[in-house]
Amino acid sequence: MAANRRNGMHPSEPGLVGVVSAAMALPRMSLPTLATVVAAVAALYFGREVFLPIAIALLLTFALAPLVSALKRVGIPRLPAVIASVLGAFMVLALFSFIVATQVSELAQNIPLYQSNILTKVRSLKESGVGGGVIARLSEAIERVGQELDRQETSPPAADQPRREPVPVEIIARERPLQVLQNLIGPLISPLASAGLIVVVVIFMLLEREDLRDRFIRLVGYGDLHRTTEALQEAGKRVGRYLLMQLVVNIVYAIPVTAGLWVLGIPNALLWGLLALALRFVPYIGPIIGALLPLFLALAVAPGWSLVLWTAGLFVAMEMITGNVVEPWLYGSRTGLSPLAIIVAAIFWTWLWGPLGLVLSTPLTVCLVVLGRHVPQFEFLDVLFGNEPVLEPHARLYQRLLAGDPEEATDHAEEMLEEKYLFEFYDKVALPALLLGEQDRVRGVMGDEQRRRVAASAQMLVANLDDSAREEAEEDDDPATVEPATADKDRDKQAQAEGEDDTELPDGTDISVLCAGGRGELDDAAAAMLAQVLEVQGATVSKASFADMDPTGIRRLELDAVDTVVVGFLNRDSVKHARFLVRRLKRAKSALRVGIVFWSKDGDDKETAVEMANDLNTDFVAFGMVEAVLGALSSDPPVALKVAAKRRMRRRPRPARKALLAAAK
Repeated sequence: MAANRRNGMHPSEPGLVGVVSAAMALPRMSLPTLATVVAAVAALYFGREVFLPIAIALLLTFALAPLVSALKRVGIPRLPAVIASVLGAFMVLALFSFIVATQVSELAQNIPLYQSNILTKVRSLKESGVGGGVIARLSEAIERVGQELDRQETSPPAADQPRREPVPVEIIARERPLQVLQNLIGPLISPLASAGLIVVVVIFMLLEREDLRDRFIRLVGYGDLHRTTEALQEAGKRVGRYLLMQLVVNIVYAIPVTAGLWVLGIPNALLWGLLALALRFVPYIGPIIGALLPLFLALAVAPGWSLVLWTAGLFVAMEMITGNVVEPWLYGSRTGLSPLAIIVAAIFWTWLWGPLGLVLSTPLTVCLVVLGRHVPQFEFLDVLFGNEPVLEPHARLYQRLLAGDPEEATDHAEEMLEEKYLFEFYDKVALPALLLGEQDRVRGVMGDEQRRRVAASAQMLVANLDDSAREEAEEDDDPATVEPATADKDRDKQAQAEGEDDTELPDGTDISVLCAGGRGELDDAAAAMLAQVLEVQGATVSKASFADMDPTGIRRLELDAVDTVVVGFLNRDSVKHARFLVRRLKRAKSALRVGIVFWSKDGDDKETAVEMANDLNTDFVAFGMVEAVLGALSSDPPVALKVAAKRRMRRRPRPARKALLAAAK
């Protein structure tokens, strides 16, 4: 079995020491950074009329930059390419707006025709008594409230004064033609001015893109050109890809919706398809709003309820296909945002900039996450909104073990075993997690109860992975699952290029191994992991607790059928204890191979292992899972027990005694 299956994970960074250390290692927001964030939010809120057009222009620049680059590669100069791209984009938006306005006007003219169908459905609900008369009671309550609001609170007239009838008065305002023209054009000036300003800003941003990039680098990142350049490239690629892919997804969604509504007979099907295309840019709630309007129209068009059900089925089916097939196929989670971050960002930007902020929330938050990923002062943004795990796999597993939750730890392990072998998971994730526990124990932050809970959870994790271990062993025994030699060589080359271990573990058939913990419950859990890996390799494995390794317990061990004993220590300072264990085990059975494993996350070199093996008088010393398995399943003859140097010194005559004997002679 080869050990070089690709795991698809990022290289791990320096380990965290326990959950407390992990929490301490998270980025903290200092007071200057907090003040900067508050000031920036206040400036964006009060200056939204200035910053909102600039933000829209910036995002459109990201979206149109690939198109401009493509036109330049064809041979079109920069200025014509920029003007053609911008004018083309805004002509599409203008055509979109014109079609929507035309469809809305037509719909407004036909609304009175649908009134009778709506009244018929309301009467049918009232006559059938749906809801126990709730509709009637609600109508009566609304009518009473209206009467109460219309009632005048003036005091009644005196008895001696005759009551005067009110005289109707009609006020006719005579407006001048210029005033009428101003009332008509005034509301249109602001949107048109903003649109024109956005067009101009986008053109200049595309023309001066390289110069703006250089100025930004000189302003904020001249001391680290590599990091700033990488941040700009990542932000541009992510935002541009998101906008382009989202547009493609929305078009793929809107075309079948429009066709389906037209087939069902929903009026103005083109309008609802275009609205569905636009509203899907709004995360989560946009598709719901886009479906409610056609559903209401279906309720008004047909006298029955079948059209409403067919319309709802159309939107549900398209949403399922788009969300589960089209989106993962096109871009998946390439935005780098977690689902919760998208919701929080939508709420924040809507509060900040209104409906346009809701539409721009996702691409703007992507820019913030990229900023947090490359600027240390804003690293908290990446932690809060990014979709990358904030804890390394072994720290996350240790947190679950510390919480006494082996079920979630098992789920985490099974997810990783889809891409890893069992020994890789234990070597790279589970054993480093136990090392965190041992470090916490040595530091005195872990009590006895916590230590036992972590050890019990780890033992339960190993037991839960028995099925995965058996499946892996059956796959290795099945000739149909053996890879061809060419594929195996290619995989070994890829593993060597990525720095992974390509050692092939030996077959353990007809070899009996006893795995034992060295000095505590956590060592026992590590020994159980090693035992399970040896069972996958076909060895006959038995387990012993650290309590069985005392002098009395070793005498009770049945070592007649055992070929090798492997004792593991999570604490590297247990060298003396390991030396005594080797001596006792060798005395119990002279033909026994004894190996010592000092579990380590990073391992050690072979020269250190050989020197320690000679010092401990043991057959082998290992620092990781692969070396432990290789040593346990080795066919080398056992190392003979050496006589202790101190004992040889005691048998020799002391120098003073020699002098006395010579003087007596």
